[in-house]
Amino acid sequence: MNVIVAGVGNLLRGDDGFGVLVAQRLAASGSPSGVRVLDIGIGGIHLVQELLTPVDVLIVVDAVELGREPGTVLVIRPQVADLAAMPQTQRHDELADMHYVTPERAFLLARGLGVLPPVTWLVACQATPSDRPGAEVSAPVLAALDVAAAQVRRLVREAGVSWED
Repeated sequence: MNVIVAGVGNLLRGDDGFGVLVAQRLAASGSPSGVRVLDIGIGGIHLVQELLTPVDVLIVVDAVELGREPGTVLVIRPQVADLAAMPQTQRHDELADMHYVTPERAFLLARGLGVLPPVTWLVACQATPSDRPGAEVSAPVLAALDVAAAQVRRLVREAGVSWED
């Protein structure tokens, strides 16, 4: 079993760094054989490059805006559009950003290339809205780091790899 856990986000933008902080926390505690914990940051194209080597399970951790209470952790099975089914102009629009900053765009490209794993999860945390560079991570989001890390370990265990809390 090959699993990638990818922390996504920007540490310079407060709560947006949530996924990176969770990845750092998981990496510091050690991961089991077959599980790679990656700090993707804002380079979604790097995630797609990592998927060029076949992976069974992908778990992406990121901050989201879904209108929930800040710090709410959600486990989501993302719905990924099919590039082949899109009109050409829409494909161009969707693929115009070569950084693929959002997981959704990285998922779209990975699916288009045929490298999106059959099991893909998003462990998401509702962020406190802030566009201010240098913002601190909010208290509710800091409190959610361990909750999200526990959800990642649970998903890995459900995939058949032992990973204790």
